[in-house]
Amino acid sequence: MATAAPPERTERSRAQEESGAAMSFFDHLVELRKRLISALSAVGVGMILGLLVSKRCINFVVQPMLVALRNNHLEDKLYYTSPAGYVGLYINLGLYLGVVIAMPWVLYQVWLFVAPGLYKHERRATASFIISAMLLFVCGMAVGYFGLLPIVLTKVIGFAAGGPIMSPSVEALLVTPAAAHSAYNRGVVLSIDDTLALDILPSSGRLAIEVDGMVARYVSPGDRIDLRARPDAARVIRLGSTTFYERARRKLRLTDSAEIEPA
Repeated sequence: MATAAPPERTERSRAQEESGAAMSFFDHLVELRKRLISALSAVGVGMILGLLVSKRCINFVVQPMLVALRNNHLEDKLYYTSPAGYVGLYINLGLYLGVVIAMPWVLYQVWLFVAPGLYKHERRATASFIISAMLLFVCGMAVGYFGLLPIVLTKVIGFAAGGPIMSPSVEALLVTPAAAHSAYNRGVVLSIDDTLALDILPSSGRLAIEVDGMVARYVSPGDRIDLRARPDAARVIRLGSTTFYERARRKLRLTDSAEIEPA
């Protein structure tokens, strides 16, 4: 006559079936090495693909900044502050794109390493969580890129102080705050013979002095910077008949009153 198996043995065998095959410590190391090699290989291939499409993606990435510049009635052009600026952006964007491209395969390798140690109900719950998290992440990126980023950049650029439009024939020192929201939002016009002194606060950190987009030197807390006009300032030669004010109107997108009839 057949007898039923004890409840403890039935539950133990069921747990063994759900948890999968047992692996030794060295088997885990071998499996980990296999998944790491596969994931890193995918990242390398993704970076190569990212560098191939990086040039096309730059225009897409800078669109929110261009929209913010147009909203503030500024010229919608971006300039690189160093000769290697474009090359650095091209390489960094390509590397980031490579990580994004390879991320699904990397997560799949992580799942293959972790899944054998989970029960069936844990695997189902984890799989649904990963899928929903990826979908929500993509939705968050879309909301941030198309919705929030243009608004935030427009407000930040609007905080900047608008300096006066001065004729090139005027010899003066023009001081315009770069972070107007943290100090004051008015430009200061000084005489050509005045000296502007800047004292670095003792509580400040190490600062860099940029001249024409290049770092000239570094200053420490407690230092003092004296700015004077150079008597042998360089002169700029421009070819063409376009005047300074015509270029300023075009770059700043200045228009006439709506009540003036177009010629």
